Amino acid sequence: MILFPAIDLKDGQCVRLKLGDMAQATTFNESPADQARQFEQQGFEYLHVVDLNGAFAGQSVNGAAVEAILDTVSFPVQLGGGIRTLEHIEGWLEKGLARVILGTVAVRDPALVKEAARRFPGQVAVGIDARGGMVAVEGWAETSSLDVIELAKRFEGAGVAAIIYTDIDRDGILTGINWEATLALAQSVSIPVIASGGLASMDDIRTLTQPEYAILEGAISGRALYDGRIDSREALALIKAARSGR
Repeated sequence: MILFPAIDLKDGQCVRLKLGDMAQATTFNESPADQARQFEQQGFEYLHVVDLNGAFAGQSVNGAAVEAILDTVSFPVQLGGGIRTLEHIEGWLEKGLARVILGTVAVRDPALVKEAARRFPGQVAVGIDARGGMVAVEGWAETSSLDVIELAKRFEGAGVAAIIYTDIDRDGILTGINWEATLALAQSVSIPVIASGGLASMDDIRTLTQPEYAILEGAISGRALYDGRIDSREALALIKAARSGR
């Protein structure tokens, strides 16, 4: 079980959105690299980064900020947003990313995702973002006709390292993870699932450490970490205790 702190990049800064709306962005740190350093010093083991501008543009936009993060920290970093070609994937992995997250391209070109997973074992994840249970693409600007589980099952046996599942209707508004939908997804595929969108409080962390949620690889937390609703030291201690069976 891993608790991933999130850094969302917009115009070179560390922000959080509300309901995936770029117009509703709150800046939490003008230096993403400094924020990443803080997370590492707090004891987190893995960092989740999203290039928000890149997700809309279809190519990396905040590359300099991501590279600054990679130059600053030693813990593994996964990145999503605007990564849509094998060249993009290979380029980022060569720069030191532990894992790339493919979202829009997983809907548009699933064969590319499978080829990437074959070429780069353990380093390719699929990001599935949903609005009303249907998959959203292009930086959440468009909703497809694909059901979440239907899309996930396309990648069974392809070597995908993880699925990051985000409920857009809960993202950034601190209403709690959509546990029911997340568990339903995790139980439907053999690919490890990471919960995202809405992690709101220490109660959510306690829920995450219950035995029935051990099926998940972990969860991503953004706004609740930044505004202090989740205490990083306490959260990490709870997860460590759950891992050891105490």
